[in-house]
Amino acid sequence: MCVGVPMQLVEIDYPSGVAEAKGVKREIGLQLMPENTLQIGDHVIVHVGFAIEKVNKELADEIWQTFDEVLKMMDEEEDGA
Repeated sequence: MCVGVPMQLVEIDYPSGVAEAKGVKREIGLQLMPENTLQIGDHVIVHVGFAIEKVNKELADEIWQTFDEVLKMMDEEEDGA
């Protein structure tokens, strides 16, 4: 299974940039996105180190909420084992 993670752009130096999620910053590749379509503060889906899609903040928050719920269930399952 492949998972893309929503992150917010905090630096852009095309064709690379820095994105942040949950207090963690990562250098990412922006080559798969048209150069003039990204701005600092935009949310993108990052997969294997590359921004692959621009999303709005509401969708990014919804995805993180789902990830948090899944991780909580996995922790509970592990604690019960």
